[in-house]
Amino acid sequence: MVDRGDKVMKNFSDILNKARDMGKRRLAVAQAADATVLAAVEDARREGIVEAILVGFPEEIKREAEEAGVDLKHYTVIAPESRESIAGDTVKLVVNGEAELLMKGLIATGELLKEVLAKENGLNLGRILSHVGIFEHSDFERLLFITDAGLNIAPDLKQKRDIAQNAIDLAAGDLGIHDPIVAILAAVELVNPAMPATLDGASLAKMAQRGSISGGRVEGPLALDNAVSVEAAQHKGIISPLAGRADILVVPDIEAGNILYKSLVLFGRVKSAGIIVGARVPVVLTSRADSAAAKLNSIALAVLAGKG
Repeated sequence: MVDRGDKVMKNFSDILNKARDMGKRRLAVAQAADATVLAAVEDARREGIVEAILVGFPEEIKREAEEAGVDLKHYTVIAPESRESIAGDTVKLVVNGEAELLMKGLIATGELLKEVLAKENGLNLGRILSHVGIFEHSDFERLLFITDAGLNIAPDLKQKRDIAQNAIDLAAGDLGIHDPIVAILAAVELVNPAMPATLDGASLAKMAQRGSISGGRVEGPLALDNAVSVEAAQHKGIISPLAGRADILVVPDIEAGNILYKSLVLFGRVKSAGIIVGARVPVVLTSRADSAAAKLNSIALAVLAGKG
């Protein structure tokens, strides 16, 4: 294994501390009239990692802020021309250099991402956007990444290549994880023509060997146990220096990813965060069901991902 040094982010305390060191980033919140979103932003402001611009109708934001116990004197509130223009108005703040990060408030995800991907806004990097979840588990000495559990429903081979690359860029470029190991998950570790996920796993591993995926090492197909447990991989006789050591888990589809993601949170009680990557700026998406800590972790993660 490569010695990754002391700069690797190994837990959310590392991520939050690094975010503090970077100084406050300007966060634009689309349709900020949501008490849970405002509470998360307030936590991040108190931690000294963001200053926020709230886009939405002032009277609605004021009502939700009062419910959340948030004092709006610390924020800039921008009223849109119409409800339909909120997404565009928020993205324009980034385009014009007034904000560096985006966060979804009480607005449809697709509505906001449509503006992120609009050619005229210049935020599109030419590959698909994807959701990356990060988990801190007490049994692991590293952070675990899961992608894509929240955006792409049934990605094809090309889309999975982009999903893997997005996660590698986040892990290697922003969290200091040198040469991250990517496991392409399937139900089994053997290629089976009747199981498309195994074919994708083998193809993506070969693509990485030939340079179509860069910055990380890819192995697949792998079942979940032999992706994260060296002991399980050895027990199954898998001959690979990568098996059991995955940093990044690429799931077959959104259903498998969503179940794995929520199982870790609800049954495993792990610490978590999640953002959308693949554009020039990260997008923070928080669910009402997310814990306050998860929301703060997600904003801190976006601060690191948006450092450039």
